[in-house]
Amino acid sequence: MISVDRSWWSAAGAHGGLLAAEGLAASRAKLADSGYDYPVKMLSVQFLAAVDERPLAVDARVERLSRASAVLSFTAAQDGEVALLGNAVFGVSRPGMRLDARRAPAVPDAEECEPFVLRPGLAPYGQHLEFRPATPARPLVGGEVAELLFWIRFADGRPLDAESVVLLTDALPPAAYALLVDPVPMPTVELSVHLGETLDEKPADGWALVSMRSRQAGSGWAIDDSVVWSADGRLLALGRQTRRVLRLTR
Repeated sequence: MISVDRSWWSAAGAHGGLLAAEGLAASRAKLADSGYDYPVKMLSVQFLAAVDERPLAVDARVERLSRASAVLSFTAAQDGEVALLGNAVFGVSRPGMRLDARRAPAVPDAEECEPFVLRPGLAPYGQHLEFRPATPARPLVGGEVAELLFWIRFADGRPLDAESVVLLTDALPPAAYALLVDPVPMPTVELSVHLGETLDEKPADGWALVSMRSRQAGSGWAIDDSVVWSADGRLLALGRQTRRVLRLTR
């Protein structure tokens, strides 16, 4: 049983990336109880209801387990009402074909970029993170491209393990905010994260370079893709989320 204090909220409730990370942590613990310690390869989460300060029960169960992989499902509920459901895939790493088609873009190092603070009322969780834009794009300044690219690190200095990286896939505002000048509610209803091999043996450290890019928006829905790289350019994770667009003005 956990609870999420308001410092980890987004606009309307607990931050989705944090909740996804909690689902992954519960799944990893359940897998360890079964005697296995496979790296996580994929996570998919559906957000059914906003999570507030009430106790949150996060439960995981093994759906399939073999000597090569494992599939677990998890739920998170408040007062018996399910607010989050998802699944995680774990698997052993083996030698084989290597392909890296999502190399980190060439941008200034984090230390060369100016600090940036997310609007506290829109993103209270931002106080736990340090943000530095790697390009001129900023949220809510009326830009021309629906993409944000920021250096991000945790204020408490925690390592970039799988749970931390899952959170970072949802750490930036919606990509459409790069086009807008006024905030628009865009809650996430589904988040999928695919993790690369970089974290199979040990966490990364320090800054991560995080991209959030819009793939499509229309009819009250939007699709955003995110990418997380380590400071030395290694791919950590690919994310995709489906958002509801509750109101849209430009």
